[in-house]
Amino acid sequence: MWLVLFSLVCIFLFYRWLRELRRVPEINKKYVFITGCDSGFGHLLAKHLDQLGFRVFAGCFTEKGQDELKKSTSDKLVTFHLDVTKSDSIRKAAELIKSTVGEAGLWGVVNNAGVSVPAASCDWLNIEDYRQMLDINTFGVIEVTLSVLQLIKKARGRIVNMASVFGRISPVGGPYCVSKYAVEAFNDCTRIDMKPFGVKVCCIEPGFFKTTITDSDVIERNLRRIWERLPGNIKEDYGSDFLEKALKLSSETLKKLPDANLMKVVSCMEHAIAAMHPRTRYSPGWDAKFFWLPLSYMPTVISDYVMTMKALKPAKAVV
Repeated sequence: MWLVLFSLVCIFLFYRWLRELRRVPEINKKYVFITGCDSGFGHLLAKHLDQLGFRVFAGCFTEKGQDELKKSTSDKLVTFHLDVTKSDSIRKAAELIKSTVGEAGLWGVVNNAGVSVPAASCDWLNIEDYRQMLDINTFGVIEVTLSVLQLIKKARGRIVNMASVFGRISPVGGPYCVSKYAVEAFNDCTRIDMKPFGVKVCCIEPGFFKTTITDSDVIERNLRRIWERLPGNIKEDYGSDFLEKALKLSSETLKKLPDANLMKVVSCMEHAIAAMHPRTRYSPGWDAKFFWLPLSYMPTVISDYVMTMKALKPAKAVV
């Protein structure tokens, strides 16, 4: 019995591997719009797709990001300023794309832009911290997608959303997980709604990778800034030495966990754009595949225990 099951699993995996090898034709005629191309995954993906022959629209937040991308790509790649929190900026980008692609439509949009701070325990934060994060990580994804959706439908193309394994489970405090859970929901709704039009919608759920999102200096500055503005009663709840202990634990964790090979994620993003039969979800990173995702399916009592067994105790903790 076990041998039969093992054989069936092997046959299925081999079939899926063969099926996923097929790539879409005429990539030199296909346009792809990527957000957040200043650094990290977006920057690498823009260069990678340009090398493959795709015609890339790269949205960058800074002039420096645009300049650095232009130096290492072909003349086909188009860069422009894009602030995903500003409707006018998104509208101008969509108009530029529409005037360029014409009747061919837009083959793909990759919603990559995102941030990880502000992040802290929920009682350290205020509603503006949540709005700031959701404006970029959630509403930016939604508005960018809606701005080019008709062009995607025309091409029967792809929508690729950068979520996170923390859109499945919430080991970190603050709005980051909230924003990524929302991206997961938007991704699923869009996938179902767009299926009749031949549009494929894919979700990327990376684990820890070495990008600006996991930059320990950025995270430390964020925590210190938030701690300094806290009222005295909340600081007393946690204890005067809590911040330094938290920073030490965060630094030690971020030295061990992040994977420096960003191409693991970029390869998944490229497959979602270029494969004839892309996957619905991609989970790059061994930590995502073998720890975070399995943990997300565990009973809550187990996942809560695992995530809190090494957590720092506030000075006035009662349990």
